[in-house]
Amino acid sequence: MLSYGYYADSLDLSTVPNEKKARDVYDSIKAWTCKLGRVEKLYAFSYQPPQPEKELNGWELYDARREWRRLGISEKGTDRGWRISTINVDYGFSPTYPSLLAVPSSISDNTLNYAGRYRSRVRLPVLTYLHSVNNCSITRSSQPLVGVRGNRSIQDEKLLLSIFSTSHSSPSTSQTHSAPRSRQSPRSSEDTTPAVSREPSALDPERLEDEMLARTNVDETVEEPRVYGAQQHNLIVDARPTVNALAMQAVGLGSENMDHYRFATKVYLGIDNIHVMRDSLNKVIDALKESDLTPLAPSREALASSKWLKHINGLLDGASIIARQVALQHSHVLIHCSDGWDRTSQLSALSQLCLDPYYRTLEGFIVLVEKDWLSFGHMFAHRSGFLSSEKWFSIENERIGGDSNNRQGFSNSHAIENALLSAKGFFNKDNSSRDSIADSDGELQPYEAATAHLRKPTASTKSGKEDKSTTKVKETSPVFHQFLDATYQLIYQNPSRFEFNERFLRRLLYHLYSCQYGTFLFNNEKDRLDNHVQERTRSVWDYFLSRREQFVNPNYDPVIDDNVRGKERLILPKAGEARWWHELFGRTNAEMNGRPPPAQRTHHPLSPSPAPATVLSGVETADSAVGAGVPGKVADNPAATNGALNSLAAGVAALNASGRKSSGTDMKEVKHQMEVEMQ
Repeated sequence: MLSYGYYADSLDLSTVPNEKKARDVYDSIKAWTCKLGRVEKLYAFSYQPPQPEKELNGWELYDARREWRRLGISEKGTDRGWRISTINVDYGFSPTYPSLLAVPSSISDNTLNYAGRYRSRVRLPVLTYLHSVNNCSITRSSQPLVGVRGNRSIQDEKLLLSIFSTSHSSPSTSQTHSAPRSRQSPRSSEDTTPAVSREPSALDPERLEDEMLARTNVDETVEEPRVYGAQQHNLIVDARPTVNALAMQAVGLGSENMDHYRFATKVYLGIDNIHVMRDSLNKVIDALKESDLTPLAPSREALASSKWLKHINGLLDGASIIARQVALQHSHVLIHCSDGWDRTSQLSALSQLCLDPYYRTLEGFIVLVEKDWLSFGHMFAHRSGFLSSEKWFSIENERIGGDSNNRQGFSNSHAIENALLSAKGFFNKDNSSRDSIADSDGELQPYEAATAHLRKPTASTKSGKEDKSTTKVKETSPVFHQFLDATYQLIYQNPSRFEFNERFLRRLLYHLYSCQYGTFLFNNEKDRLDNHVQERTRSVWDYFLSRREQFVNPNYDPVIDDNVRGKERLILPKAGEARWWHELFGRTNAEMNGRPPPAQRTHHPLSPSPAPATVLSGVETADSAVGAGVPGKVADNPAATNGALNSLAAGVAALNASGRKSSGTDMKEVKHQMEVEMQ
């Protein structure tokens, strides 16, 4: 389930008398998992629930209008600067987005129509969360279609300006309810004493992040004291490494040119792509698999080399930046990555867990998953590999030579070179259609082609045979798994602040892969509606609500009081303190989190622990940049940046050097491959 692989040595064949029958068992399992061909043949479409579940209907738990009303947005309520647009009510505007979109009241549907053309897959900036105290927002989108020509959209700029203008703090209000701060922001809402002035330390990543933001926001000529929340520092959060954003610019996509968004600051979080995360989990599984063959505990060195906890810490750090910006800086945040359905969903949901106690209840967490993962869309069918793949099956003595599926390109120390090599693979092909990239709404592959296996099958094809589909291994990744792991970290660090327990998360991950329920089998609202999922399958929430007592935290304290330490509305993850979710892997805490034996220690026992690194890799405004390495800006490492830009420039020049013509279909496939590499 977790390693995306099946090996013959893991099967219990002690009762099988000979090798031929053993091979028959192996081939049968392979056939039943790899040759389904369609999602409709999965268990969910034949599952009959037991009596407790029959009385429930988990499909009714989430209602978009009801959740918007809870956040203070409705047609009949007080205007808080937002309205509910029905421009996508039939999913014709953006097939992967929800039917109802919350947008600024000052923005018309006509403006939305034009703004959507500037975002990949028409996933334009829309609201996902509105803070009940300061009216600040978290919005989400996909990457803009900037391209090598520096395309811009006046409508997109107007939309984002309107989003960032939906709240304006009153000075008197801010001074009444806030405490003075120094140039560095306090670390959490629990700080009640004045901040002590000190230089940022590598041991304090939050202070380092605040210092980087301050270097791009503070007007050095102003000496008057600043008031907490009185100055907004609205953020555009690009979750990708900077080099990935630059490489995507070469194929007509990219990241915002801050010269056109002078009202905001952009930060790069440097969260790695789906390939790195897939490789990381596979390394964890390999380390655990080796310990199954010996009486020894898993190798701590092998586990550490997977960098899994580094990635979890990065997600938590990114969520902390967003939550602090909304709750403490009283600012708005727009989150995006590439298509806005992987890292964006992770960061959006985790930051809301930190900000809103409602999402830390069992019902609230269900609503959060429904809203930010199921409604806003996530490629569950692609990332989870429900239809399996023959590439995941191998016999032990046939794989001793090595794992041919192991990807090293994106996990070594040469990140810039690897990203540019992928870009050069695109440059070597004639891009005769690059001028029309904006007309395609950023769809590097037609959505209909990418999701053909999810729709109801037609009676026949040109060949007269039924459509078949299998998993694309390169598009699988434990994205939702990482979100649940990061949630586990928050529960462990805040044991009385969550109504649900660790077992709830573990069983939820199990049912992601069990295919027993229809909740996670499709990628978005439209796909589930087209396939009549609610009528043909059961909701996974039926399982949990019918067994609620098994998943409730007995130590949960629902009291919220911002004046009492430990009961505040806002919680923030502890930097660099992610631990192994040992229950998920069927190991003891001592095996995975205990002190490693001397042979596996990577540093001297008396030496200090490694400093937690910040996920913040760059900050950019219209006038300056810190660490981002952005074209036309001052970077901390100009040599590396210039090398990357020169390679990109050479690649762009090569676009016109080839005499070979490519069809529009070929170019779409090339662009799709490039997009998959950089996701």
